[in-house]
Amino acid sequence: MPDFGAELKRRRMSVGMSLTGLAASVHFTKGYLSKVENGKVRVNRDLAKACDQALGAGGELLALVSDSVLPARRSAGGIVGLPDSGRYFVGRETELEALSARLLDPDHARVGVVHGMAGAGKTALAVAAARRVAATFPDGCLFFDLRGHTPGAVELSPGEALHRLLRLLDVSADQLPADEDGLANLVRDQLRGRRMILVLDNVRSAEQIRAIVDGETSSRILVTSRGRLPALDDAWHFPVEVLPLGDAVRLLRSVAGDHAPGDDEVATEIVRHCGRLPLAVRIVAARFVAGGWTAAKLRDRLADETTRLGALEDGERSVATAFAVSYEALPGDQRRLLGLLALHPAAAAETTAVEALAGLAAGEADRLVDRLHDAHLVVRDERGYVELHDLMRTFAAKHALPQVAPDDRKVAVRRLVEHLVALTLAADELAEPYRFRPPTGLPSPAELPFSEAEGALAWLAAQWPALADIVDSAARHGLYDRCWQLAFVLRAFFFREKLFEPWIRTHERALEAARAAADPSATGMILNNLGMAHIESGRPDDAVRYHRQAQEQFALARDDRGATDALSSLAWARLYRGEAEPALADLTTVLAVYRRTGRTRNVVIALRGIALASVALERFPEALAAAEEASGLAQLPVDRAMSANCEAWVQFRAGRWEEASRCYRRAADLADDAGSEYERARALTGLGNTAAERGSRREAERWWAEAAAYRVTLNPAVLGEAEYRNRPAFAE
Repeated sequence: MPDFGAELKRRRMSVGMSLTGLAASVHFTKGYLSKVENGKVRVNRDLAKACDQALGAGGELLALVSDSVLPARRSAGGIVGLPDSGRYFVGRETELEALSARLLDPDHARVGVVHGMAGAGKTALAVAAARRVAATFPDGCLFFDLRGHTPGAVELSPGEALHRLLRLLDVSADQLPADEDGLANLVRDQLRGRRMILVLDNVRSAEQIRAIVDGETSSRILVTSRGRLPALDDAWHFPVEVLPLGDAVRLLRSVAGDHAPGDDEVATEIVRHCGRLPLAVRIVAARFVAGGWTAAKLRDRLADETTRLGALEDGERSVATAFAVSYEALPGDQRRLLGLLALHPAAAAETTAVEALAGLAAGEADRLVDRLHDAHLVVRDERGYVELHDLMRTFAAKHALPQVAPDDRKVAVRRLVEHLVALTLAADELAEPYRFRPPTGLPSPAELPFSEAEGALAWLAAQWPALADIVDSAARHGLYDRCWQLAFVLRAFFFREKLFEPWIRTHERALEAARAAADPSATGMILNNLGMAHIESGRPDDAVRYHRQAQEQFALARDDRGATDALSSLAWARLYRGEAEPALADLTTVLAVYRRTGRTRNVVIALRGIALASVALERFPEALAAAEEASGLAQLPVDRAMSANCEAWVQFRAGRWEEASRCYRRAADLADDAGSEYERARALTGLGNTAAERGSRREAERWWAEAAAYRVTLNPAVLGEAEYRNRPAFAE
């Protein structure tokens, strides 16, 4: 029988085909085919069949390849080479069940990728799933660590991986081809017809295992990687997240045993500081076993971002080192972006904020975020947010950010702050279009994540914690103007939602910034806003002090508008302090100014104050006239609800129960339209008060219960309805 190589060469030359042409036809390299023709490598049936078809040999070339010339395709003998998944494999019941089912499902692709961030427990889950279904794969279960992300190790090349797999499949060394293509063909031949599980652990790239996963086989190949490996088109993908909180606590207790914290609350805090990352939880548990730490001291060390990563290493394992392997594999532009993301105060940043932070166009930012997302260093979700795990954020701040040039960091902070100031300003303009805002000189954003008032308020509700932190960040980086401007614009939302603590906190920081900028007008505006916060939180004495300081600053700046606003706010503070007569006089003064300058919304606010002061003085006709005019002039839905409640309060205090009830019902409906739970709870409380005054206790209780369901605080120091509701006669 002719030699296959010699016959291949004869037929190729007889039809005038070059080695290059044959290589293109059969998808093998020219070098490998040359070795085949010269008898230097053994040929397998895949290659023989491909050459036969390319040269039109009608099966004659294929017939020259007998089973005897191929390495024996012997079974792995049922070898189960899987490592122990560990006595401390805790939780993951749902994931384990789902992963096992995929391995057994013939309708799923034969290759699956188990991916997640460093330390998430991918290998343990993959091994546990392979062990669960091992009996269904009679030809064995093999495990290979390709060392793609092993600290200090050199990853296996594709050729090395093929070589090791073939040796474990009992192919003798003298039968192994010398080149990678030959190895790949032999692996595919050896896997055909087998039913086994291969766990390819710690894979860095699709190319590293391409030759193993591309063949036809009844086996199942389970790949674990820190990357998502999107280039494995035919594979199914199985993401592994951090542990649920309960499972993370169970893991801590399982590994630490009798050394685990006895206090459940402390144990829960510890695993929260570990970010529920299994690697971090195991390291902390090992610290308890080693001794030398109380639970409280270790918790405190983990709570401090400056010492957290140091606590998460035990000499052999380290969260920071695990992250560093992924980080160091990044090109420079991705490293820079990861570092800059640590400057954003929120765990999740909008993609437009990422673009501003990095100073990149949308397409370029998307490309870099996608690469970081694929590497499980960040998570990009469908809402358009980019999120860092807590420990990854700590790592980025400590290791990645210092690698960014100081000037680059400084400019990045300015871009981010100005982007968020402009967005917040745009949101506030939609939510409250008639409110005064100091000029910022910033251009309007080209793209907004909202288009109407409801969307703007939803955005503010989601973003305000980060925006409050940005106020502090702007001050720390010397961006004093942006600091107080952002705080000033946030005030309307804080007032609407009655968020007094962040209102006061941001404005105290903004006050420092305005004073550092030596801007008396800005200082006056922030002082005035601080006074309003203290009014609303029931501290009128403090409010009076702030408003008087604001008056001094506005006088220094010769800011007539600000001075009028400070006098108006001072009048409200004096009203709540029980000084109705001087409050009424000052409100009458500012009302004239607001009418003359066309500030309609401020006219409405002053009229409501006049109504309340007049009620306190029992001048009900004057109070009703002011309240009705306020209702008629109100432009915003929330102002209409507030004015209707004011009108109802006047009627109630005047003893006109029917009119009070009618006005409160209207106020409740208007509050619904405005989306204000506070004003609706106020109206419902007023309806309860009215029912009680009319002798219907059951109806009153019903209204009060409905008001209480809104879980808003109605402060009796500033709200007549709440004060009346708390009277002993009503409280029975």
